[in-house]
Amino acid sequence: MLFTTTTQFVALALCLVAGWFFGLASHGGGRKWKTRYADEREAHAGYRKQGDAALVDANRRIAELERENDRLARAGETVPVAAAPVAAAPTIGERLTGSARPVRTVRPAYPAGNRPGWFDFGDRSRV
Repeated sequence: MLFTTTTQFVALALCLVAGWFFGLASHGGGRKWKTRYADEREAHAGYRKQGDAALVDANRRIAELERENDRLARAGETVPVAAAPVAAAPTIGERLTGSARPVRTVRPAYPAGNRPGWFDFGDRSRV
């Protein structure tokens, strides 16, 4: 055990109090940190104002695009548009047999009947 006697505990407490006093004596008063905090707070406020302005601009642009979309939709109702021709979809048989597109041959990862085990340490099927 690290501390066993009363004298050792008193010495520990004395070192703790001395450390507190030494820290207070060497402390700069916090003026530097207060100015840094105030600068950071001002920078954050400016960033938020800039973000709010960008949000207002984005909302204005969205409203403008929605109005344009509505105008084009109303204009499209009066002029009929010819539908584009639709290609015939392959049948189920064509999809299953692959006759609609060429079939690629695939090389197996290992020869038939010679399947390796974990980290190639032998056959796993025997386990």
